[in-house]
Formats: sequence, C-alpha cells, structure tokens
Amino acid sequence: MDSSDKATITTPPNGNDGNAGKRKRLLTIVLGAFALLALLWAAYWAFVGRFHESTDDAYVGGNVVQITPQIDGTVIAIGADDTNFVKAGQTLVVLDKADAGIALEDAESKLAKTVREVRNLKATSEQLAATVELRRADLAKAQDDLARREKIMDSGAVSAEDVQHARDAVKTAQADLTAAEQQHDATRALVDNTTIANHPDVQNAAAQVRNAYLNYARTELPAPVSGFVAKRSVQVGQRVSSGMTLMAVVPLDQVWVDANFKEGQLANVRVGQPVKLTADLYGGRVEYQGTVAGFGAGTGSAFALLPAQNATGNWIKIVQRLPVRIKLDPKQLADHPLQVGLSMQVEVNTHDRGGARLSQAATAQAYQTDAFKSVDALAAARIAAIIAANSGGAAKAGRVGAPSPAHAM
Repeated sequence: MDSSDKATITTPPNGNDGNAGKRKRLLTIVLGAFALLALLWAAYWAFVGRFHESTDDAYVGGNVVQITPQIDGTVIAIGADDTNFVKAGQTLVVLDKADAGIALEDAESKLAKTVREVRNLKATSEQLAATVELRRADLAKAQDDLARREKIMDSGAVSAEDVQHARDAVKTAQADLTAAEQQHDATRALVDNTTIANHPDVQNAAAQVRNAYLNYARTELPAPVSGFVAKRSVQVGQRVSSGMTLMAVVPLDQVWVDANFKEGQLANVRVGQPVKLTADLYGGRVEYQGTVAGFGAGTGSAFALLPAQNATGNWIKIVQRLPVRIKLDPKQLADHPLQVGLSMQVEVNTHDRGGARLSQAATAQAYQTDAFKSVDALAAARIAAIIAANSGGAAKAGRVGAPSPAHAM
C-alpha cells in the first residue's frame, strides 16, 4: 500500500460515546419522571391525602340479643331456628305450664280467701260497734236506776241492799262497756281507713297472684326485637334454668362498623366526619356512606382479658389501636345487608376538623322493647276480677283491685 492510499484512511467514530449519550438521556427522563411523580404525590398529599385516614382493620358490629328464660322449666316447643327472621313479640320457646299453672291457682284461691276474711273483719268491726252502743245503753239504764233508788232511799221506799245492787249493776255495765270498746278498737285497727281492695292483707295476696301470673306468662319466651335467629342451643325436652342462654336474635337493621385505627391516625378524626366504606362481601362495587359516631373509651389492649404489663421485664413499644364507631345509612343497609363480623374497608374524610374529638353531648342510643308490656296489665285485670267476685258488693266502684302506685310496674 502506497502513501496516497494511507492518506485516505479515516478513523471510525467511537461507539462508547454514542451509548453514553443515550444513557444520559434515558437517566434524565427517568429522573424527570420520578420528580414529576414526586410532585404529583406531594400535590395529592397536600390537597387530598392528608385529609383522609383509612384502615382495613374494621368489622361489622351489632346487637346480639340473648334469649334467656326468667324461670326454670322444661322446653316443650321451639318456634324458630337459626337463620329464621322473627318479629318482635313472636314466641320463640315454650316451657311446660303445669307447675306454673298450679302455683297460679293456689295464689288465686288465697287471694279470694283473703278478700272474704277482710270482709269478715269489717263485718265483725261493725257488729262490735253495735255491741258498744248496746253496752253504753245498759250503762245509762243502770245509772238511771241507781239515781232513782238513791233519791228515795232516805224515805225507806227501797232498802240499802237494793241500792247496793244498783251500784253493782252500774259497775258491771261500765266494765262490759269498757271490754266492748277495747274489743271494737282491736278489730277496727285491722280494717280502719281501708277498703277491701287496698287492705294490706289483700294487697299482699294480690302481689302473690301477680308473681304467679308473671311466672305463668314467662313460660312463653317472646322475641324482644325483630331480627335473625342465631346460635340456637336449646332442644325440645331440655330442662332449662333461669338465665340460661337458649338462642340469640340479631337485628341486622341496627348494625354499625367498628374501625380500629392506629393511635397516630386519630389526631384529626372528629365525631360527625363523613366516612366511605366498602365490604369484602360486595367488593368495590358497593360503597357505603357513614359518619363517625364516637370513639372507644380505651384501646383494645386496655380492655383485654390479660392486659399487657409494661412495667415488668423488657419493654417494646407497640402501636396501639383505638376502636372508632361508624354509623351506617339505614337505606343502604336495607339495599345491601351486612352480617355481624364482616370485614370492611374504611376511609374517613377529615377536612372538617372544627368539632371536638371527644364529644360529651348526650347522644346515647335508646334500646327498648314492648314485648313484655301487656303481661302486667293482664295480671292487674285478673286480680281485679278475683277481688270483685269475692267482695260481695262491698268493693267500691272503679278499678277495684288495681295495683297501687307502689306496686305498679
């Protein structure tokens, strides 16, 4: 190869320089993307994220109304089973009525006997009052006889012996009057200022009838609330005792959500703030709207059966969780029912932070039932009928035998 050929040969460009440029541009794009994402995340946190607190440690809670007998007895019928819906007042369990029926009949017969005994006391008191008047008249007659004899004793028309007999007759009449008055006072003390209906003996017997009637009525156990039956453990023929749990009724229209937030999440959570919830049962397609109803009085560990003893041994800090109760929309519950214990996803909107974190306003939920109300009225009516039937027309008009305010239930 000659010198002219060597002069035309050129050096090819370096490939490493081209790759370095590409890597530099790619790195710039990646860093820019990360910076953009960081800016977007910062903007989201500044305007949205810092106003929301969320947790998946949340579960549906509800009232589990236990059905327990108030008397001992043998089960002869069961009116509902697990998963059945029952209405308030519907009979769930029936106990054998034989023993309670005998006790009721005995109490009613004792009440009737007591009413007649009080009638007899009143009649005896009136009879003794008439006896007192008779003895008073006898005394007056004896005193008149004595006065006449003493006037004519000096004339000799009567002897001293007759005068002495007259004086003895006055003393005897006086003693008879005193005895009659004391007997009348003793009898009157048993019935004074009373009627048959409000006499203490009658009211005591009426209380026994009321107790026996309530025990008889309690052989049928009604549902206190409307809801679904759960945890039925009673069987036909089983002997049950007072206070024993037979089954439970859960009103699923009254459920709520207990969300367990970490203590660091609750600084800006307030009562009344809106909440969005989703249930694992329905997934994200169903979104519930709720509100913060209140906060638990302590963390879960504070109310544990065996609370932690941090003052002993080696201590490791554990982030505590506090239950927050979420109230749900009843209409949404009706459209998409929830069962107790289901898992929920909870997100609280904390934009409105004007309220107090712990409100002391009286917002307690009142729970009550009318399933047992009619029993007292029926017992009072039965007592009134027994008193009226045994008073012999002596009872006053009106609600004869109705319980006094002290006994009203």
